[in-house]
Amino acid sequence: MNAENPAANAGTTGMADDERPDLSNSNVREDLAMTGRCALVHLPTGRTCLLPLRHQGPCEFHRPQEAQDMVPGS
Repeated sequence: MNAENPAANAGTTGMADDERPDLSNSNVREDLAMTGRCALVHLPTGRTCLLPLRHQGPCEFHRPQEAQDMVPGS
């Protein structure tokens, strides 16, 4: 395994580039993740990062109502 170059192992996982393996993680909101957002939830506060997936820099967490407003059909 090559820890310095995760892309070197990408072909061995059998997953496509557009799949989100982090969806099985309880601190990622699936409804927001499916819209292309980072969707990481700060568990102590319930705030959610609304930046695009694989954004540069730290997450920017927003209130739950702001995150809910980003979900289509809500």
